[in-house]
Amino acid sequence: MAAPVTPLGARNPLCTTIRKAIQKGVRTDDGLVVAEGFHLLEEARRSRLPIGTVIATPAALQNEALVDSCPPETRLFSVDPATFATFSTTESPQGILALVRPPEWTLAGLLGHPALVVLLDGLQDPGNAGAIVRSAEAFGATGVIFLKGSASPYHPKTLRAAAGSLFRLPFLAAAELPAFDFPVYATAASAAQPIDAVDWRQPCGIVIGSEGRGVRPEILAACQPVTIPTETVESLNAAVAAGILLYEARRQRSRP
Repeated sequence: MAAPVTPLGARNPLCTTIRKAIQKGVRTDDGLVVAEGFHLLEEARRSRLPIGTVIATPAALQNEALVDSCPPETRLFSVDPATFATFSTTESPQGILALVRPPEWTLAGLLGHPALVVLLDGLQDPGNAGAIVRSAEAFGATGVIFLKGSASPYHPKTLRAAAGSLFRLPFLAAAELPAFDFPVYATAASAAQPIDAVDWRQPCGIVIGSEGRGVRPEILAACQPVTIPTETVESLNAAVAAGILLYEARRQRSRP
């Protein structure tokens, strides 16, 4: 083991801290995120993030290869399966979670060259939000902004759906649309140009609206409307639409 394993009782203050962060979908008071499962632990390690604490059931701690990969300073705790069940947000818990310190980003850190910023406007489903972050990293976006009303980037389901991308891709939470010096596009049903008519090679932003009402009117008014041509079906799932937009941007930017 990377360090001695200390038993942890269900009423320990650390357990209470973890439950609170999970239930509210936020970081702990110390600024740490709760990363549940072997995959997120491995992604945090691969992303070279500080892993201060690992809590696991005795059965999960048998995976010595992964646990041994934690830095020597990581504190290891064991809890019984019933206690771990009070932490887990999955139907089949793997019995392991980590407290990870995520990177801190500024708006400037999201504006790569050329910038490709994804903005989530009121996207409440954490699974969709996480999937979009995953696509954003896969297709070369430079950052993601969670606008007002969107799922928390620290919600367990967001982290799980992002599959480690939130450990690497710059992101911020913001109340309103920032003032960019480049065009921002948003999907709209009418009076919009098709996505393949847009020059995605230039610095730009992409707004993805909520599952129910789409992009807020005040946000849409500040954007250039685009549309994804479809047959019969009028609208797409938010994560699917984001993936198509990001793929088109990647396709154009990959040209010689």
